[in-house]
Order: sequence, then structure tokens, then C-alpha cells
Amino acid sequence: MAAPLDDVTIIEIDSWMAGPSAGAILADLGARVIKIEPLTGDPMRDMGRPTKMADGGRIDYDFQFDVDNRGKESLQLDLTSDAGADIVHRLCARADVFMCNLLTQRQEKFGLDPAAMLAINPHLVHATLTGYGTTGPDAWRPGYDVTAFFGRSGLYDAMREGDEGIVPMARPAQGDHVTGLAMAGAILAALRLAERTGEGQVVETSLFETAVWTQASDYAVTVVDKAPVRRRARQEMLTPTANRYPCGDGAWVVFNMPEPTAWPKFCRALGQEDWIEQYETPKQRYQGMSELVPQIDQVLSARSRDEWGKIFDEAGLIWGPVLGLHEVPDDHQANAIGMFPTLHDETIGSYRTVGIPMRFATADVAPRHRSPRPGEHTRSVLRHAGYTETEIDALHDSGIVGPTA
Repeated sequence: MAAPLDDVTIIEIDSWMAGPSAGAILADLGARVIKIEPLTGDPMRDMGRPTKMADGGRIDYDFQFDVDNRGKESLQLDLTSDAGADIVHRLCARADVFMCNLLTQRQEKFGLDPAAMLAINPHLVHATLTGYGTTGPDAWRPGYDVTAFFGRSGLYDAMREGDEGIVPMARPAQGDHVTGLAMAGAILAALRLAERTGEGQVVETSLFETAVWTQASDYAVTVVDKAPVRRRARQEMLTPTANRYPCGDGAWVVFNMPEPTAWPKFCRALGQEDWIEQYETPKQRYQGMSELVPQIDQVLSARSRDEWGKIFDEAGLIWGPVLGLHEVPDDHQANAIGMFPTLHDETIGSYRTVGIPMRFATADVAPRHRSPRPGEHTRSVLRHAGYTETEIDALHDSGIVGPTA
């Protein structure tokens, strides 16, 4: 089967997770992605937590770096040198996409801004991912997902448990990976335009604006009335059938049945038929939330999450288990749709990774191979770009490029 992007070459200059995750998506879609790293390497390398196996063994490999850089080639060079910048320009002259997470000032410093790059390749797609955008008073500001995506966008504040709740902490790179999806989507649309018009395209996205889009249902109203979000604790939710509760084993479940007709079915599943008339109307249920929530907690404490799950399914309730991260890789539905595909490597062995949230019936879309070692493909990339072996050796000896083995 053909891959959707098997004729596309992408030059990538970025670090950490957001930009690289977009490159990983495009590599899974079949693109040739050349990751250009500084001579010191991407700072994200070797920052992943140690991987301990069930048998007590340990795998000395950074799987967190791998998931955002799999399927790529690595070229290390000194971008601050004229010769290093020339290499990037030469690669981009023959590429389809240049993507980076460099702020505008650094793009201009190295001759990597849209005007300079389109002068080299008029058909190029130039894509930028930043914290806050490339224009405006805060375009200069470096952004990470905890600051730009979760903090400034209002997401952290909206996630508080009630008005007195502390600001929660997101798991690593959640905002980065969502923004990577936005970046990949913009690049794909720009490629389509470039193919149709023969003209290069300039696109960008940011952590800040992607985070706002993920809250579009809230902002659709808030942008009009400017009203602060109502942060509801469990006992302040609108209805008990759209809430979350702990079970007897400490595991939680969440329900999403806002329709008033769900109430009798919910009560019967819990064995509490007397609640049907006691809290007959939506208003009675809303006003009684402070007493209903602890009563539901008490009822659910009699069985485990999985025991209740069978009862909920038989009753036709819309519910979901609140799984721990360690449980999801063994989830039967996750495995049925291939959410954790396996990669095979001669040095690491076989290991599971995280699939991108796209599946194709008749296209070759999948992780290709492990992430590259620093500068692993320096010589092959330069050779493919037309450099002779003598020129490559000279670049290495002068400290312009990294390993060339």
C-alpha cells in the first residue's frame, strides 16, 4: 500500500515536543522527515523517565523522545555558522516543507524566515509553531504547553474543582501533542494549495490559539458575554447523571446522560427506585445535589468499578471507566483499534509505541522506525543533497556538522 506522503520531503528545525510531534505524524504518513539538530542535540534527548520492566529489568532508551521523533533522519550542524545555514538552504531548495519552532527574530537571524526561504524555493511550504504566534506584543515570548496552552488560555483555571480548587497540573506535553496535530493539519492543507497553485505557502499555529480552540464550546459564548466560567464541584453539577463517582475499589466512573429521561434508568441500575419519585424533576435533582452525591457515593462503594460496569452496560447507561494510565495499554478497545502499535528494532528489540489518532483503510500509515541517534544520518543526508565525501569530511573537520559515520 502507498503512504499518503511518500513523495514529500520535510526539513524540520525544532526541539522539545510540540513541533517534533507534528514531524512524527507526518513521518507516520510516509514523509521523509530530516530533523536538523544543534551539535549538542535536541535538549529533549535523554530526559525521559527510566523504563523499568515487570521482571525488574531496565531498558536504557528514551521512549518519550522516541514517540515524537520516530521515523526521522537526524542531521547535526552549527546553524550559527554561514556554512551551516547554507546547508539548510540547500536542503530546503529541494524539499516540500520547512517546519520550525523558531521565533521570528531567530528565523530572520539565520535566514530561515518565510521571505528568505521562498526566495530559495518558491514552491515551499513554510510552517512555524510558537507559543503565542509570530505577530502581536507577545510574539517574542517563549512558550511551553504549561504556560501558553494550559495557563494563558484559561484551561487550568476552568479545570479547578469548584471556586476554591487549586490549579491542577497537566500531564507532560498534552498541549504540545494537540498543537502538533494542528500543525500537521495546517501543513497538509498548505501542501494541497501549493500543489494546486504552484505557489509556496506560509502557515503557522501556536500553543495559545490551539488551546483556545480545544475550549471552543466555552469560548463560543464567553467571547460574546465575557462571563467567567462556572467551576462546579461534584455536588454543584447540574444533574447527578452527568457526574463522576468513586467505586468500592477506589476506581472512579463518569456518567454523561444530561437528558431528564435518564434519571429512572440510572436509579434502577443503582437499586434505588425510591429516588425516582423523591427527585422526580430536574429542579429537584439540582437542588438536591449536595445530598444526592454522597448517597450515590455510598451506593457505588458496595462494588468495584468493573463490577458496576457490567451492571451499567446491562442497564444501557452512558458511562466510562476512569482508567489509570497504566491500565490503558491493556484496554481491549484500545488494542482492537491499534492504539499502541509495535516497532521492531535490531538494537532495542520490539517495543510498543503510541499510534497517531488517524487510521486508513488502504494506505500505509504507521510508525516507520525508531527515532534517530544524534546526527545518525548526517553523511547520508548531505550525500543525498549533492555534497561530495571530501566536502562532508571538511564540514565535519571544521565543526560545522556533527558525526558523519
